[in-house]
Amino acid sequence: METIQCDVAVIGAGTAGLSAYRAARNAGKHAILIEDGPHGTTCARVGCMPSKLLIAAAEAAHAVREAPGFGIQPGGLKVDGKAVMERVRSERDRFVGFVLENVAAMPAEDKLHGRARFTAPNRLQIGANLEVAAKAVVIATGSRPDIPSEWAAAGPRVINSDAVFEWTDLPRSVAVIGAGVIGLELGQALHRLGVRVAIIARGSSVAQLKDPHVLAAASQALGEEMDLRFRTEVSAITRAGDGLELRTRGTEGEERTEHFDYVLVTTGRTPNVSGLGLDHTGLALDKNGVPKFDRHTMQCGDSCIFIAGDASAEIPLLPEAADQGKIAGANAASYPEVKPGLRRTPLAITFSEPQIATVGQGYKELSNGREHFAIGAVSFDNQGRSRVMRQNKGMLRVYAEYASGRFLGAEMVGPRAEHIGHLLAWAHQARLTVPQMLEMPFYHPVVEEGLRTALRDLALELQKPPPPPKPVPNDCTPGC
Repeated sequence: METIQCDVAVIGAGTAGLSAYRAARNAGKHAILIEDGPHGTTCARVGCMPSKLLIAAAEAAHAVREAPGFGIQPGGLKVDGKAVMERVRSERDRFVGFVLENVAAMPAEDKLHGRARFTAPNRLQIGANLEVAAKAVVIATGSRPDIPSEWAAAGPRVINSDAVFEWTDLPRSVAVIGAGVIGLELGQALHRLGVRVAIIARGSSVAQLKDPHVLAAASQALGEEMDLRFRTEVSAITRAGDGLELRTRGTEGEERTEHFDYVLVTTGRTPNVSGLGLDHTGLALDKNGVPKFDRHTMQCGDSCIFIAGDASAEIPLLPEAADQGKIAGANAASYPEVKPGLRRTPLAITFSEPQIATVGQGYKELSNGREHFAIGAVSFDNQGRSRVMRQNKGMLRVYAEYASGRFLGAEMVGPRAEHIGHLLAWAHQARLTVPQMLEMPFYHPVVEEGLRTALRDLALELQKPPPPPKPVPNDCTPGC
């Protein structure tokens, strides 16, 4: 068996893996990149970019439908599904091509193709005849969409989000299971492109929102446009001719039987860590089989193994994957010396309309603490610029610390949330106080004036005496 020696072996050539490889190389180490599938990141192939291409087409169609509200009569609207999907796939392939160009520019000897499996903490076997002996290893194997086996048994028209971007035409109808980020984005886009869509959610959550007031505003705004069904269980999915029969049960026990061309399952993703031979590493694993790690160093225990990206099951977002990869690669290069890397302010955006953004510490996280926090809010129903654009729906809630006035986080559904989210993320990472944020310039008329309104409301709350700390529950465990 041939053995290759290296400083850092990176398993997986997605966003996190490429970032880890570059970090190790920049540290002057010999790094090897191992990939068992096609090159090209999840974002470029089946994630961020193709979904935004579909959303862009949907926004164009929606703008035509909304034009009469401005006194503009555009005439009849026709959506050419084949042309829409041709552009989605063509532009998707361009984005993938950029990634492939970067991979092709890497030294050939640094790239290995095949499935890697640990035989020891610092040794990997690839196929039957190749072994890699590394001083440190980075696991960056990504994740895969979940489809429950009982649903998948209904046949190939029960799909995950990856399959959407291989369509050559738009279907007539799709049931979307899940009201998370992917389900909302794709479901609304298909709806606006003329596809009959039902979004079915087992619970009452919407995307990443946890604040009950913002969640209610999002549910109302999205429900006014789409067939969005909360607290609905899927009873069965069965094949029916060229399509599928979907049976669901609502909160009152009412049952419904419908037919769709496809059922799109967007209920979650599973980290790709099975089959890696983690039993040969001695690592402690969580209940999902993912190695336990330090989120600031990405080191698994005190071992020579690091983890990054979706494989870590921490935050499945491209910027986070890139940051994790950089931290993991740099620490793998310097192992056994490791140090914390830069973890930026959490920022998550859902590209629905209205858009959804969460920044910093969220409502649920803050509510679980002992200290109370101040809240300011604004509704976009009557916000000036929002009404001008006929996008006056949604709510922003901002949070701050009573004692210091420091801005802690925000949750939002509303127009231009992607831009307001960035402003708030910068303010949070800079540890600004609410008074400092209100000293910043606000132009007129812009949607960001709504942010100023929310901050002013928050500043008034901070002037009030804080409520007393929440009582600590009595510990009644045996032996106390």
